[in-house]
Amino acid sequence: MTGSACMGVRRELLEVQAASLGLPLEKVFISRQSSNEDYESGMRAVLERYKAEGVSSVAFGDIFLEELRTYREDNLAKIGMKGIFPLWKRRTADLARDFIHAGFRSVITCVDLEVLDKRFAGREFDETFLSELPSGIDPCGENGEFPFLCS
Repeated sequence: MTGSACMGVRRELLEVQAASLGLPLEKVFISRQSSNEDYESGMRAVLERYKAEGVSSVAFGDIFLEELRTYREDNLAKIGMKGIFPLWKRRTADLARDFIHAGFRSVITCVDLEVLDKRFAGREFDETFLSELPSGIDPCGENGEFPFLCS
C-alpha cells in the first residue's frame, strides 16, 4: 500500500477542542491547491495582526524536526516575532505516555500507509495503540506516520 488512510479533520471538532480548553481559535483557511507562498502569506497576515496587538512569540509543539523549526523561526523573524518550542528534544515515548496519563484523549485521523497499516486509522491514542506500533515508528508520529486529534 502507498499513500495515506485519512479520516480528515472536521472543523467542528477543532472548534469544540479549543472551546473545551478555553482557548481562542484562529483559523487560517488555505486550499489544498495552495502554494507554500500562499500558506506563508496567509499566516503572515494573521501573525502581523497579532503582533500589532502586542504578541511577540508563537508556541509550537514541534519535538525534533530541525528543518521545520528553522522554517518556522525564519518566517517569524521576517515579521519580528520569535518561536517558543516547549517540547523541543523531549523523548517522544515519554511525551506520548504523559499525554495519556494526563487524561487527554485523542483519535488517530490519518496514517501514512508506507509505514503503518490502515487498521491504525480511527483508533484511540492510548497505551494499547502505543504497544502495537511497529518498531521504528515514533510514538508521537513526529515523522508524519500519523497526525492525531485531542478531544
